[in-house]
Amino acid sequence: MAITYELIKTCKQTGARLGKVHTPHGSFETPMFMPVGTLATVKTMSPDELERMGAQIILSNTYHLWLRPGEDIVEEAGGLHEFMNWNGSILTDSGGFQVFSLSDLRKIEEEGVHFRNHISGEKLFLSPEKAMHIQNSLGADIMMAFDECPPYPAEHKYMKDSVERTSRWAERCLEAHQRPHNQGLFGIIQGGEYEDLRRQSAQDLTSMDFPGYAVGGLSVGEPKDVMNRVLEFTTPFLPDQKPRYLMGVGSPDSLIDGSIRGIDMFDCVLPTRIARNGTLMTSEGRLVVRNAKYARDFRPIDENCDCYTCRNYSRAYIRHLVKANETFGFRLTTYHNLYFLLKLMGRVREAIREDRLGDFREEFFEMYGFNKPNAKNF
Repeated sequence: MAITYELIKTCKQTGARLGKVHTPHGSFETPMFMPVGTLATVKTMSPDELERMGAQIILSNTYHLWLRPGEDIVEEAGGLHEFMNWNGSILTDSGGFQVFSLSDLRKIEEEGVHFRNHISGEKLFLSPEKAMHIQNSLGADIMMAFDECPPYPAEHKYMKDSVERTSRWAERCLEAHQRPHNQGLFGIIQGGEYEDLRRQSAQDLTSMDFPGYAVGGLSVGEPKDVMNRVLEFTTPFLPDQKPRYLMGVGSPDSLIDGSIRGIDMFDCVLPTRIARNGTLMTSEGRLVVRNAKYARDFRPIDENCDCYTCRNYSRAYIRHLVKANETFGFRLTTYHNLYFLLKLMGRVREAIREDRLGDFREEFFEMYGFNKPNAKNF
């Protein structure tokens, strides 16, 4: 099997899992945050920088790479690893989320989805078989089954139909997958906020024996307490010996809360996207470096951080670069945010080893300001 999971320890205080995922391009400890490299690049970062900051797996986007440069060109280059010069593990999503979020004109049929290219307006069609063909050509270590990503909120009847279609599509993905020996395919559990539908989705997909499972349809506008409640009743439906991936989640509080609820892998564009707006994650909460009060602030972004940005540059200098739209400013803010989340996950893993993740959560939330009534979140 291309992907295997090793459960190392369960936190006695919270039940969080410390584990290791083994892939054809190396192993990584979990819980792990995966930086997003949508177009075969993590915006402004080089592979060397990502490796130095502790990223061991990154995510790329099936839909965007299908549109440009095209999966055939990536395959001709030797696959994503060769194309982008990344030696670690890679996960590709199915493209389903982009079809449903970027295209206003779409039509869902049993065969697949008709929609328009969000760049050119050209008519396109994506099916489970097509999604598998694209991902087989891209050559990522972990592929995702093609699913429907329903909106939040959605009525029970709509969600039930969607879950059943996603299960049928998952079966078709397994049948169409051409490289199971060196690419692991994960199924995606859907069902919105409905416990009975999450159970039904999990039962359908676990019966197909995927190498891993994702929890989809969260971080789509629902409150944090709803997401946590859904995770609490969903992860027990998933097998202990397979990795669990929560799609599209990357705020510090949700990474900790997701880990406590049994999640192993996370991804999100949040740290890189907000970095380009001059918003930074620090040990004391959110910092918007564009603000005028930092014009003469010669301290580092975070005095508790030892990343390249914080060791070498001041808030005043980074503010100047960001305000002037200098690329180096966006590189520095992106580096810091990714480093911050990767180090946070390292501390989460250490807390699991020491059976104190609950205590760590309280300490972090207090320091970060999440416990304050008007806490600024991302």
